[in-house]
Amino acid sequence: MPTRDEWQAQLERQLPPPTSFVARNRAITAHYARWYLQEPWLFQWAGMAAFASDQVGVALALVELLNAPHGIVAETTPQAQNLLDFGTALYGQILGVALNLPLALHDTATRALLLNDLELIKQGNDAIFADIGWAHLAYATEGIKAIEANARDSTQASVLEGFRMLDEGAHRLSKAGDDQTGAALIRQGSVTLLRHEQLEVLPPFFARTSAFGRVLASVGAWLDFEGAVGLVGQPWFTGHVGPLAVITNQRNVTNETERWAWIEQDVLPKWTRVSAAYNEQSALHRRLLAFAAEAPTMLQQAAALMNVVYPTLGLRGARPALATR
Repeated sequence: MPTRDEWQAQLERQLPPPTSFVARNRAITAHYARWYLQEPWLFQWAGMAAFASDQVGVALALVELLNAPHGIVAETTPQAQNLLDFGTALYGQILGVALNLPLALHDTATRALLLNDLELIKQGNDAIFADIGWAHLAYATEGIKAIEANARDSTQASVLEGFRMLDEGAHRLSKAGDDQTGAALIRQGSVTLLRHEQLEVLPPFFARTSAFGRVLASVGAWLDFEGAVGLVGQPWFTGHVGPLAVITNQRNVTNETERWAWIEQDVLPKWTRVSAAYNEQSALHRRLLAFAAEAPTMLQQAAALMNVVYPTLGLRGARPALATR
């Protein structure tokens, strides 16, 4: 029976190095998506995690934009304006803000602070995968005994509890396909894993974010389960608590109590509705297939485009872009 470290080492060999922020994030997102696609009725947590990890990828692509030339502020060429118009059309108002944010953050200290906040988000994404990714691989390969043999310390108690619920629910459903107790156990196990991730793994990283980083994380906290245009009907923290509360930093997604309330009241009900209707013709299936194939998000595509177009337009102050491979 492999140890937890050996399970994790198997996964790590399939990931780009930690220095390749965007590529590593795509690979982590792909793992979550593949586990869900393998057993969508069972690996509910992995499905939600794929979308949360993809959103982290949007933040990491923002790092590329922050590292792009900021001399564009002084440029008024039609080509530069067309580029910004393209960005706005590509991803609506949210991407428009993201494209213009690097232009506004001309202060060196502010840029350094934001880059530090985005680094913490990246570290949190890596920490969740290291904490719970091995358990998905182990369970899919060897079953519950592989987790019971490797999740004995107190930090993994919730992981073991969650997978035991999933396992019991799976056994009940295998005996009676419409067993409501089995389905309820799977839902409860998935929420147990989600609570562990949100309330035990992430807080140390969120605790070190700046005030501006908390606002940015709150604005960027949305999950697009169906590839919708805009944020209407999607779980969005700012829409849930109100823009004024976020902008004034009265409420933010880095606060674990407020984050969990948003998850319970907004994220989980919408995920339950979407996942219950899952089939191979659904928008959810198409989204997860794209994740599994490591397809870039629109913002990542825009960041890559910036790296090509900026030099072509002769914009000043070029900086090395964030490594993508």
